[in-house]
Amino acid sequence: MSEWDQYRLILAIHRAGTIRGAAERLNVNHATVSRRLAQIENRFETPVFNKVTGGYRASELGLELVAAAENMELIALAAERKSRAANANLSGPIRVSMGEPIAQYLLQDALLQFTRMHQNIELTIETSINLVDLNRSEADVVIRSTPNPPDHLVGRRLFPYFLCEYAATGYLDKTRPEDRRWLAFSRSVSGPDWIAESAVPDAPIGLRSDDLVWLLGAARAGQGMIRTACYMADPDPGLQRLPGAEPLAAQDLWVLTHPDLKNAPRIKHLMRHLASALEDQRDLIQGRI
Repeated sequence: MSEWDQYRLILAIHRAGTIRGAAERLNVNHATVSRRLAQIENRFETPVFNKVTGGYRASELGLELVAAAENMELIALAAERKSRAANANLSGPIRVSMGEPIAQYLLQDALLQFTRMHQNIELTIETSINLVDLNRSEADVVIRSTPNPPDHLVGRRLFPYFLCEYAATGYLDKTRPEDRRWLAFSRSVSGPDWIAESAVPDAPIGLRSDDLVWLLGAARAGQGMIRTACYMADPDPGLQRLPGAEPLAAQDLWVLTHPDLKNAPRIKHLMRHLASALEDQRDLIQGRI
């Protein structure tokens, strides 16, 4: 077992908290992790991990080794990124992270078009509203709406997306004022006063969810009113804007990558392609369609 393999094992156990979890992270079996941990502890002649209820916790020595392992990991990831960036051809893998609504409502066709145009590039699309860690190569390109992306990332700021208020066609006519409810995104960055400033300020929140697409379906089914992105709701024939509701600017859209990858031809090409696809839909994104 190489020096780096030993430290990778220590990191895996520390992050998983169990031997079985570490084995899954390393794609080896449970017995292999146990045997290798015993070898490491024999080498240091002191426990690296202490057994606790439900798993393992790093000892004082273990925490020092974990810190060293994290530094080694960052160096290894940087070397891997630079190696991938050295590929001067339009070929190789690209992992892209974006929110599910952006992937589904705005970029599905553009991504499929890109794969048809560049069959030697292997795209992996991962949908998440969390900003993944590009330092750890959790993605190569990210598309996010944010006021302040991490300073070390590079890319392009496009323009803000817009929000408006919607309900199923006929919802207000069919629902008594005292029975009207808002459907709210549980991870919203909107301020607490958005309902008071809305077209229906007296209705309470009846349901929260962290799934924007599911909330849109609930609104379409007549379960309540929703404040959501114009690009999701305006094209939906089952939804209409609330009377008096006006689209309001939210956060800027960004297309970002790690500095080590910014000059890789396939990364640059994909970022330009995705930025262009979003620019082409600016009127939809900003509520003018």
